[in-house]
Amino acid sequence: MTVSSEIRPFRIDVPEADLRDLRDRLARTRWGAALPGAAWERGVPGDYLRELAEYWRTTYDWRAQEAELNRYPQFTTEIDGQNIHFIHVRSAEPDALPLLLNHGWPGSIVEFLDMIGPLTDPRAHGGDPADAFHVVIPSMPGFGFSGPTGEPGWNTDRVARAFAELMSRLGYDRYGTQGGDMGAFVAPELGRIDAEHVVGVHVNAATFGFIPFGDVSDEDKAGLDDRELARLDRLANWHQDGSAYFQIQATRPQTLAYGLTDSPVGQLAWIVEKFKEWTFPSADLPETAIDRDRMLTDVMLYWLTDTIGSAANMYYENLHGGGSWNTEPPTTPTGVACFAEDVAIRRYAEQANKIVHWSDFDEGGHFAAMERPELLTGDVRAFFRSLR
Repeated sequence: MTVSSEIRPFRIDVPEADLRDLRDRLARTRWGAALPGAAWERGVPGDYLRELAEYWRTTYDWRAQEAELNRYPQFTTEIDGQNIHFIHVRSAEPDALPLLLNHGWPGSIVEFLDMIGPLTDPRAHGGDPADAFHVVIPSMPGFGFSGPTGEPGWNTDRVARAFAELMSRLGYDRYGTQGGDMGAFVAPELGRIDAEHVVGVHVNAATFGFIPFGDVSDEDKAGLDDRELARLDRLANWHQDGSAYFQIQATRPQTLAYGLTDSPVGQLAWIVEKFKEWTFPSADLPETAIDRDRMLTDVMLYWLTDTIGSAANMYYENLHGGGSWNTEPPTTPTGVACFAEDVAIRRYAEQANKIVHWSDFDEGGHFAAMERPELLTGDVRAFFRSLR
């Protein structure tokens, strides 16, 4: 059987019936009983979620957000038996460097919308045209319009191989890559499997490969500075009080998927909890850091494409698939932007990566591309400046 390598133009056009169904489901939400005065430590509070769901039903304008997404050239192509959707914006600058941006969970292509202009056209955004990029932003297989996945096995290693093929198919012989969260698994793996073409890897919201593996001895702790100790405490708190979503998605994603696929409020709560806990400052509501409509558009890309389950499955695949834990010594230059809610620690990152650039920020959080796009853009420019 011949596999097509055709790249097809794509435009988002959600049927009106799907939007009516969403509004109807929101109107008929069975809310259940919540403990009086229950705060965020037990999960998303009912009064906040009710107000957000009502805003989603009556005020949020998907068609406006759809039009915003459709401003950017989008395409699909089949790779390794899976449909891959991506945004591709070429810079007008002749020496622009191709850059592949990798989103995470519970993120999507929406994460990078505020970075596309400054990256592709720095001249129009107060930057140096020598820092221009051609930008490629794929929806990860199993996420958004690249999903659902049709078979098991789509861990982040396989995603990296598919994205390497995508860049080859686009004719890019030299390129950089950037990613956060799950994208910070894919980007370093690209630097390993496609080292002859990847000039540099930049990450934020990085965990595996950038944090200690196992317990840290008292002797090692004595050598950490205050910032590093705070990150170690943040990581310990995540293991103790913030990793339940990870355990469920890595062990029983299908059971979870039934409820979240049927209930938009359930799906909203599952995702918005992470926007609240992982944005900076985490004590505030997520709308303090991220535009409410942009956050709901991210949720919509899971809801409208029926991908909350296939996206969760990537955690299972990473844990059970025998891949995604590549410890092969890296050769690709790697840069790290560590924001206020991140946990990466340089001395541990240097054990598994070729670190040539490290930036610490006292603001911004896990969703840096949405929270502080100007800081992340500036750090990406600075890192790749010497690698072009």
